Amino acid sequence: MPTLQETLTQQAASAQPDIYGPFEIVTNLAVAIVLGLFVALLYRHTHKGLSYSQSFTLTIVFVGVIVAIVMMVIGNSMTRAFALVGALSIIRFRTVVKDTKDTAYVFLALAVGMAAGTSNFVLAGIGTGVVSALALVLNATNFGALYKSEFILRFRLDKSSESTEHLEQINLMSKRSSLLHIEHAGDGETLQMTFDIVLKEGRSAQELASAVGGLPGLSEVVLIASKSDVDY
Repeated sequence: MPTLQETLTQQAASAQPDIYGPFEIVTNLAVAIVLGLFVALLYRHTHKGLSYSQSFTLTIVFVGVIVAIVMMVIGNSMTRAFALVGALSIIRFRTVVKDTKDTAYVFLALAVGMAAGTSNFVLAGIGTGVVSALALVLNATNFGALYKSEFILRFRLDKSSESTEHLEQINLMSKRSSLLHIEHAGDGETLQMTFDIVLKEGRSAQELASAVGGLPGLSEVVLIASKSDVDY
């Protein structure tokens, strides 16, 4: 009577071949490429901010295909698995991911590659579909956004001006405002002021910029949407 370990070994050997045939290799890689391209297009569609990178989008496709190849190389061999871990441990990756959401797409590409490399096409397809639908819903609903009408207002104010019209305009259009920063400019004649502003309902950023920008004694009026993630 075979032992439990022998039974598990036989089941693993029957479930996944140790050496893949040409047709299986081509099929697995084709599925990995198609799903990798789909994940890359999903990333491009749902990306927000200024940190978009074409190289990262290409990396998503490559990761899925390469992981599929790795899974076929390993097969059922524990020796190959440990040898691969040892070989990859000497490689250091120093690329910094600017957006933490990008790591989710890397893991999705890894999962797709692992599923395609082991010929588990149903899991690869359903898993990609579920994650893609979730990503599209979260992107469409702007899930997790904290502010909808918060802005950073910056401008220069002449020291000689005793007018408080800028404060009146800010209070008129904002539901909440607070002075964040005052800095003496290098010319010695102006002050650089920074306000955190939450607009009232029905008020737009264009109205605030036009109203403040047209006041006497003010210059270099800049309005920044603080809800946007700005990376360079």
